[in-house]
Amino acid sequence: MNTIGTMRALDEKVGAVRVEDVYDTDIDDLWHACTTPERLARWIGAVAGDLRQGGELHATFTSSWTGPIRVEVCDSPRHLLVTLEPESEDRTEVEAWLSEEGERTRLVVEERGLPRDKLYFYGAGWQSHLEDLRRALAGGTSEWKARWEELTPVYEAMMPVG
Repeated sequence: MNTIGTMRALDEKVGAVRVEDVYDTDIDDLWHACTTPERLARWIGAVAGDLRQGGELHATFTSSWTGPIRVEVCDSPRHLLVTLEPESEDRTEVEAWLSEEGERTRLVVEERGLPRDKLYFYGAGWQSHLEDLRRALAGGTSEWKARWEELTPVYEAMMPVG
């Protein structure tokens, strides 16, 4: 399956990006790829801290974003909700849902509270991250930057109007 991304406005200023894909692994393995620091480092970036509800983390993503994260929900192996930059007016929420589809697992990631006029940057970014997750599960390496540069104009053309 190919990664599918959508963008939508939440109000006049902010919006959300939602990206999903189905992976050839079981739900427990995909959960660990999304919540274990050494596995996160293979596809999204360096993450350190306390990954439990109410826990605080610090991350440096391959996309160059760096900052604090607060864990709002950590319901293994199906649901994770975190707030990026929780004490900032620029905070966003990233929510992930995992569901079994036979021997495969669907991952849906949504980030909310993003600047509406920049949604396409984030859409391209999240798709690139989820494609890197697929590569990491197969033993490959990150291609985030090159893929982000390729996808950015595609997502810009898909920007919601109005």
